[in-house]
Amino acid sequence: MTDPTDTGRQLNDGGPDTHGAVPVSLPPIKTDTAAVLGLIRAPFLLLAPICVALGWASADLAGGALQPYTLMLVLIGALSAHVAVNALNEFDDFKSGLDFHTPRTAFSGGSGTLPARPELAPWARRIGLGALLITIVSGLLLTPKAGYGLIPLGALGVLIIYTYTRWINRYPWLCLIAPGLGFGVLFIVGTHLVLQGRIDTIAWLISLIPFLLVNNLLLLNQLPDVEADRKVGRITFPIAYGLKPTLIVYLLSGLLVYGWIIAGWLRGWWPPGTLIALMTLPLLFVITRGVNARPSVIERYLGMNVVVVLVTPLLFVVGMLA
Repeated sequence: MTDPTDTGRQLNDGGPDTHGAVPVSLPPIKTDTAAVLGLIRAPFLLLAPICVALGWASADLAGGALQPYTLMLVLIGALSAHVAVNALNEFDDFKSGLDFHTPRTAFSGGSGTLPARPELAPWARRIGLGALLITIVSGLLLTPKAGYGLIPLGALGVLIIYTYTRWINRYPWLCLIAPGLGFGVLFIVGTHLVLQGRIDTIAWLISLIPFLLVNNLLLLNQLPDVEADRKVGRITFPIAYGLKPTLIVYLLSGLLVYGWIIAGWLRGWWPPGTLIALMTLPLLFVITRGVNARPSVIERYLGMNVVVVLVTPLLFVVGMLA
């Protein structure tokens, strides 16, 4: 494995800065498709279009017309936001030295691209900031259509993206809700606003579903990283409160998702077809019980959790549009 102190001396803005070294030159960078896909964590980018689809379904339920070009621009902005937070997280975790302590799984601990290819660290930062710029430009292009109400939503999203790894992860409760606030509330409500020209109550009601699911996604993914995160000064929810309270919050949040879906159907907020999303409910109990009983094999349950987080809202969208 690459020595982080050597890497820190080789790169001017990319290596772990454990000794305060300030290298003076930026070497030419050679990259490739596989490395770029690693830096942006491409396999996990499905979440953004699913959340946009929820916003579209919300606007459709409120009587909005399909606007393909507008929807495409919203999707570009959402995907670039997801790319930005992933790439900047890769860069910051490498620069802090966290990547050299984290037990990597298929679903947590980063992609492993930068420890294997440290010369690409500047590219991770450039990709992250470039994607963030695309998000901002997309939002500005959509503002004349959506109105100035889009600006505070977008500003909050940019703030979350830029500060998540560097600052938010040091505050356990803020770290707990920030992922769901970004992907759930801002994506759904923002998409609804752009397509409908206003924010209807239904958008806020639907946004609670991905808010809780995405919070749970990151909450469980933080469990294998507890010791490594603690070394670099993070104070995530599992670090602050331990395994048992983390699993209690995970289970209660998950149950609230499914209870909310049922309540919304009973109240007439969304059609009965949305109850198809309850199909993933058994996995919630399997995951909670499995992680509690066998935390040493948590990776299999992290995979199940990804299924819950992606499939539940996707089924909900299908039920809304069917």
